[in-house]
Amino acid sequence: MLENFLNLVAAPDSFNAAIMAQPLWLQTWVGWMVTVNVIGGLLFIKRPEAKWVLLAMLGAIIAMNGLFFAFGYQRILGLAHVIFWTPLLIYLWRRRAQWELSTLAGKWLAVLFTTNLVSLIIDYADVARYLMGERL
Repeated sequence: MLENFLNLVAAPDSFNAAIMAQPLWLQTWVGWMVTVNVIGGLLFIKRPEAKWVLLAMLGAIIAMNGLFFAFGYQRILGLAHVIFWTPLLIYLWRRRAQWELSTLAGKWLAVLFTTNLVSLIIDYADVARYLMGERL
């Protein structure tokens, strides 16, 4: 079982196929989140916030692949964002005085925070729905 999980994390083709089978708006949203978190994090890697964003994103990706392996494409996948992005957003919110919205990095942080907050609202709802028995 561990070997199957490691293979999935190393080459998550079936997870990517599940995303690509979703409606275009959801594919676009996932692409946006990856862009804002990963590309933005790499662009601003010298900032401490970017390092935490990349670490949270890595954790969420690994956790989401593990959840996908265990449950398939179900609402429980949102748990990965709940676990890793909730503390990230608390951290970012506490550092909002350093965002300097007049700079590109500050604008990125504001967009990132908003994007991940919207995602978390959806993810908390999905996890709650899963726990109440709604699987897909």
